[in-house]
Amino acid sequence: EAINKISTKFLDVHLMIEKPEQYIATFAQAGAKVITVHFEACPHIHRTIQQIKDAGCLAGVAINPGTPVSVYREFIADLDLALLMSVNPGFGGQKFIPNAIYKTKRLKEMATKAGNASLKIEIDGGVTMANAADLYKAGANVLVAGSFVFASKDPKATIAELLSVAN
Repeated sequence: EAINKISTKFLDVHLMIEKPEQYIATFAQAGAKVITVHFEACPHIHRTIQQIKDAGCLAGVAINPGTPVSVYREFIADLDLALLMSVNPGFGGQKFIPNAIYKTKRLKEMATKAGNASLKIEIDGGVTMANAADLYKAGANVLVAGSFVFASKDPKATIAELLSVAN
């Protein structure tokens, strides 16, 4: 809510918590435009996706590295965003898990086959210049590169460099 009051930026909220359905309305009212929940934390994922959309937000679902990308098959047509964790959740600065590139390709194919070619595919964790181009080529169109950007001497230049591989 505090960020929304001073920023014009698009607020993308990633709820890496248990029982996220209890907080969806609060985050939507605070200004979230996208709310992403973890598949592993939602026993009723279809209901949670609908709850996010009913709150007026775009719906995203994240999966951890050990979760097969095939779980998306059952609800991919309903999603606005699919987030692949490319590190195990918990803390920044972890090493990228290369299997995320293969999972990205599979997810892009699944989305196209399901008639959801506009699905945003987000990668979170260990993103650097060493893997950004491969991720974009595989079908990702949103990259989360927190540690890589904030540890750089010039975060704005680092962001521009990451964006350049998408073109």
